Amino acid sequence: MSDSAKSATVLSSAGTGLSITDPTGFAKLGAQLPTLATILAQSIETLALPLTDSQQRTLLLYLDQLLLWNKAYNLTAITDPVEALIKHVVDCLAIITYLPPGSLLDIGTGAGLPAVIIAICQPERQCSALDSNKKKIRFIKQISSELGLSNMTPIASRIEEHDGQYDVVTSRAFASLIDFVDAAQPRLANGGRLCAMKGKAPTEEEIQSLAPHWQIDTVKLVVPRLDESRHLIELSAKTV
Repeated sequence: MSDSAKSATVLSSAGTGLSITDPTGFAKLGAQLPTLATILAQSIETLALPLTDSQQRTLLLYLDQLLLWNKAYNLTAITDPVEALIKHVVDCLAIITYLPPGSLLDIGTGAGLPAVIIAICQPERQCSALDSNKKKIRFIKQISSELGLSNMTPIASRIEEHDGQYDVVTSRAFASLIDFVDAAQPRLANGGRLCAMKGKAPTEEEIQSLAPHWQIDTVKLVVPRLDESRHLIELSAKTV
């Protein structure tokens, strides 16, 4: 059996439709589309996410445009479609079930990770993607329009200059958990939660620094097909 036939068989058994691998609208993924659709469908099944065929196709269209416009907007250092699917899309999918409900602000969103992924998976949630890099925000505006993401608001700004209150504030880009908390806290609504995507769990120094004012919950994530450490750090302000 050929690789493409194997991919089609696995794709069918995963319960996805042929519309996902319809090449119409894809400019970059080409012949790899069936394989990518299979990996995505299997990852979604592993993560127990209730995503429709349409949502899965939209995730692949986002990946396609990310790679197509990468050079123009300097979006990612990863250019291999399979690696980009796993390290960007599937990596962000792993946090979906742990996110509290409500309006969401993604700080330092870059190419829209995880904001665009969340907006695709949770169309009922209002998502705002903030970054000071205007070129990357232009990409998010463009892709949001093309994908019909009416729940996505791209914002070109530094977090210190942005107003607004959100139920959830996320980030995938901050190197320091403490810096993320300092920057995000003013934008957090009462009873809201900060959600930081990190490779490693917080250090003892970080926990000791934040513990007096924050309840800290660390979720060890298992990202399908990714043999690297991943954690979601959720913080909620302690009441006095």
